[in-house]
Amino acid sequence: MQSNLFVGILISKAMPNIQENLLKITERISSAAKRANRNASEVRIIAATKDVPAEMIRESVFHGVKDIGENRIQEAESKYDKLSDLPITWHMIGHLQTNKLKKALRMFSVIQSVDSLELAEKISEEAGKAGKSVEILLEINTSGEASKYGIIPEKAEEMAESISMLPNLSLRGLMTVGPLTGDKERIRGCFRLLKSLKDRISARGYPKVELKYLSMGMSDDFEMAIEEGANMIRVGQAIYEQPHKH
Repeated sequence: MQSNLFVGILISKAMPNIQENLLKITERISSAAKRANRNASEVRIIAATKDVPAEMIRESVFHGVKDIGENRIQEAESKYDKLSDLPITWHMIGHLQTNKLKKALRMFSVIQSVDSLELAEKISEEAGKAGKSVEILLEINTSGEASKYGIIPEKAEEMAESISMLPNLSLRGLMTVGPLTGDKERIRGCFRLLKSLKDRISARGYPKVELKYLSMGMSDDFEMAIEEGANMIRVGQAIYEQPHKH
């Protein structure tokens, strides 16, 4: 009995305090929004749940998380049925292979990582077969890093126009992943570029294209993203990991 109690104490110490973490994130969002003269309530938190077990996701939903983002189809499948009773919206935020589309459409309401016209066409086709309409975001490689997915910024307007002609899809925004660098101005420049692309595409008035969302910013850089116009941030580490002791 005593050893079980000891194990219980160890586990509870190792577990992150999700409620506290979410409160801290809310405060950070609020401060960033204030600096940008924006309303913090505009910012939607997508909890990035790669490698996060279903039980921890459930706890975060209990504390107010409404959207979760998964990177891999196989991992998402292992959690989807366990969490099907929860009032959450599932977002695909990782690279999506066309051969996993049928599975993806069973789970995800929003696909944030559309990075080619071919993928958009396949989603449109599969959505038609399933009799549903899918919200998508265009993933733009704003940093120009070869290691990242996403279409090049110069092709964004052309892609948006082509997608506007596809049935069963609604283009609802743009997404990017900031560069992994300590150079804050470089990160900020990538976020600014995404915002300017959103404004340019919106001004075109393409049918069925209503760019409501700018999905940018993660645990380390979401304040900067909010200052530059993000209204969707993809936060995982800051919610689900223990704060590091200094």
